Amino acid sequence: MKLYLGILIFFVGQIIGWYHLNLQKFSTWWEDKPLMAAIIMGIPTSLCFWHAWRLVSESMDSVWSARFIGSCTGFIVFPILTWFILGESMFTTKTMICLFLSFAILFVQIFY
Repeated sequence: MKLYLGILIFFVGQIIGWYHLNLQKFSTWWEDKPLMAAIIMGIPTSLCFWHAWRLVSESMDSVWSARFIGSCTGFIVFPILTWFILGESMFTTKTMICLFLSFAILFVQIFY
């Protein structure tokens, strides 16, 4: 249960982190407010990653697993949100291969 909760929290952290970095791309109000973005979204993002890291590394007994799972959740969230919200296609060969590999790594970390 800890593992799946940790993965879910990694996903939440990656989503907040995506908005933290990309609000400036689609909202002119955020263009000149990096400190406000860091405070409002950086703190919850950091807390999500900290707790997810603890849960995953404890359940897997490995910080390597936490690292791979955290990275894979980021590469799953990033292309989907970038395509859906910013309109940048994720349907390139390179991106789709990387997305497939992220799912494969996540699968290996959870089930192997």
